[in-house]
Amino acid sequence: MTTWDGFVDGAPTISEIFRRRHAATGNLCMLGTLRADGWPRISPVEPRTFEGELWIVGMPDTRKFDDLARDPRFTLHTATVDTHVSEGDAKLWGVVENRPDPDLHQRFAEALFDETGFDLRGQEFGHFFGADIRGASSVQVGDGHLDIHVWEPGEKERVVRKH
Repeated sequence: MTTWDGFVDGAPTISEIFRRRHAATGNLCMLGTLRADGWPRISPVEPRTFEGELWIVGMPDTRKFDDLARDPRFTLHTATVDTHVSEGDAKLWGVVENRPDPDLHQRFAEALFDETGFDLRGQEFGHFFGADIRGASSVQVGDGHLDIHVWEPGEKERVVRKH
């Protein structure tokens, strides 16, 4: 399993672009899941890192989390509005695992409250998905070229340059 910390160690360029773009959009990303009928679904989500892991959590009883409970594969893309991608963008993919651990949930709720003021303390969580990151890529525009960084667990980031 590749946690967020493992991803950062293995893919420093991609993870930095992801962090920067994630922060620039107020933590908004687009989550790709598979619907029950097999068609893809794209939904907004605000993933968070906590205790060295990436958590894909949010409002309970939403279809995106039903999708993940049924089929744990996902892709996560930084929300990009610049067609020139001048600030770069990043995506990662993997599988989630539901973690029904009330102590973990409350530690997460405390950290979320301390960081944002949003109060979930004392509430029960439905799905609480931790991400096993299986791959990632990013793009950056340079002087007349596009650098595409690609990473898989156990490998070093590699760069494909397009002119």
